[in-house]
Amino acid sequence: MIHPSDDLPPRAFRRAILSGSEFEERIGYARAVVDGDRVHVSGTTGFDYSTMTISDDVVEQAEQCLRNIGAALAEAGCTFADVVRVRYLLPDRADFEPCWPVLRRCFEEVRPAATMMVCGLADPRMRIEIEVDARRLSGAG
Repeated sequence: MIHPSDDLPPRAFRRAILSGSEFEERIGYARAVVDGDRVHVSGTTGFDYSTMTISDDVVEQAEQCLRNIGAALAEAGCTFADVVRVRYLLPDRADFEPCWPVLRRCFEEVRPAATMMVCGLADPRMRIEIEVDARRLSGAG
């Protein structure tokens, strides 16, 4: 009898990327995971992880989200140009449109598949959370 996993290739390269956020340790997750040629960046909020502070302004939060995501992508060996999927999570749909210019700067040329969802976030100070998936040109490193 052939076991279903007998036909699968060996496990692809997998590496966790940590940002230093206290939430990663407290909850038990990684900012991003490199899995072969795929990079999965966790939902990322507007916290500045070096100071663990967050702005009250949703546009400033979006900008910080993108800085945090950009750092994770860079550590994974890719950029915003490699993003294939983006998800925007906001507690208040009215906060989404003011963020469009900031989001467009990162994604206008790339045109990833995108979804915006209205939902509660883990901390009431959080006004936007962004999650991305990217594909690296090489499955290495």
